[in-house]
Amino acid sequence: MLAIPKRNKVFFLILVAVIFISCDKKTEFNQYKSLENSSWKANEKVFFNFEIKDTLQAKNLFINIRNNNDYEFSNLYVITELKFPNGTKVVDTLQYEITDAAGHFLGDGFTEIKDNKLFYKEHKVFPISGEYEFTIRQAMRKNGEIHPMPHLKGITDVGLSIEKIK
Repeated sequence: MLAIPKRNKVFFLILVAVIFISCDKKTEFNQYKSLENSSWKANEKVFFNFEIKDTLQAKNLFINIRNNNDYEFSNLYVITELKFPNGTKVVDTLQYEITDAAGHFLGDGFTEIKDNKLFYKEHKVFPISGEYEFTIRQAMRKNGEIHPMPHLKGITDVGLSIEKIK
């Protein structure tokens, strides 16, 4: 019989533990899209497609934003569009706080990159099963201006996650 060194056994046990811990049974969908040069262009829509099978169980939907220290603002305005399989669309304009009153980023992370998990829809029951499309675009403007900022610096990734409510 082949003997496995003790160090390799410990490594194997740690690897198995990490795999089991990272398996999250409540998360149904989780996807990120990276933005080129950590800059979100005006009117650049980020698309996510996901399938809903369960039309009975409520779910929480989150918009996930990763930003770095180049982000200059305390908040973030976005316009979202949720398109149902039957063609119905729901459009929302949303505002999120990205920093506290002292200007410190609110997201999680130990490095320059902060991960913000922002509620989009709480206790959402999808009425129709099938393929949904979610789009999001930034709607930031400087004070007194009507046009969106051409490049919103400091946003590295945009994501969408859907979690079952227990």
